[in-house]
Order: sequence, then C-alpha cells, then structure tokens
Amino acid sequence: MEFIIEKIGMSRTVSVPAIPVTLLKVIDTKVCEVREDGKALVAYNFSKKLNKAIEGQQAKFGLSQEFNKFMTIRVAEGTEVGDYSTEALTNAKIVKTSLKTKGRGFQGGMKRHGFGGGPASHGHRFGRRIGSIGNAEWPGRVQKGRKMPGQYGNTKVTVKNDVISFDVQNGILVLKGSIPGHNGARGLVRIVK
Repeated sequence: MEFIIEKIGMSRTVSVPAIPVTLLKVIDTKVCEVREDGKALVAYNFSKKLNKAIEGQQAKFGLSQEFNKFMTIRVAEGTEVGDYSTEALTNAKIVKTSLKTKGRGFQGGMKRHGFGGGPASHGHRFGRRIGSIGNAEWPGRVQKGRKMPGQYGNTKVTVKNDVISFDVQNGILVLKGSIPGHNGARGLVRIVK
C-alpha cells in the first residue's frame, strides 16, 4: 500500500536519549478508479492553478476543485472508489519513503564526489579542479562513468525507516531518522511491514 506524503521537517523525541525523527503529512486522497493489477488512480490537492484538462478529469470523477492532481499508486485488495483510508499506517512498523533529493545544480568534483583538491600553497594552478581524466595512448578516450563535475541532486531516492507513531486525526506520520528532500517535498510512502 502506498500513500502520498509531504515532508514537514525534522524534530526529536523527548525521551532520553532523544531520537531524531522526520515528520510527514499524509495528504488526503480520493480513489477515482481501481485497476485489476493492484493499482488505483487517485486524486489529491496540489494547490496549484487548474488547467482545462484537470477540470475535465474532475467532472469525469465528480470531484471538487481542491482535488486537482492525479497519480497512480499501489492499493490494498478490496479498496473501493471514494475516500482513501489511512488506517493501515497505524499498524505499520517499517516503511519505504521515495522522494527527490535537494537539487544543487551544476557542481564541481569536490562538492559532488568529495575530491580532495590540490595543494593550497602559492604557485600552483590546481585549486579545486579534478585533475587528469584520461589514460595514456590506450584507450585514447575518457572511460565511461568517470566522476566529473555536473548536475548534483534532484534524483529520486528511496530509504527505509522505522515508524515511531502515526496520528490518524491530523495525518502526521513520524519516522525514525532522516529522509531525503527539502521541507515541503512531496513523495510516496509504502508499507513494508
């Protein structure tokens, strides 16, 4: 079973010793269609301006204007069209969370891959460069997979976390440890155990 979530941020428990936790808001969703392969088309609120295609989808499934984004997710057997229940999270012990990491744009080798850089003394021209990238006469080209400057971050990452608690009334899921993504990032949570 999967649920659409929004990252609130990190905190800690008041127990001794304190445990670092991440707070996630489970977003209200409505099931529009249930497919035979165990997946369903669901609608949720993305708080962005509507376009004509979304208005057509809303009319097709009889949704209010607040449900303006659609996604296909895995659901449990016996799920019916209508409100999507989050009660399964109350008994969850371990979940997998999929979010996009923070995008850092185009970065050099030192930040992107942790290279050491050159000497910091006078007279050198090495600085923060990556140094030599090729071999000698053979193979006469740069090998595939060479660590070089480039786009860093903004990639989908899935992590496994223990569930500390779930507040059904407010839809707040508390996970042990950290998860990727900026505060306010949206992604999916899947129950593992």
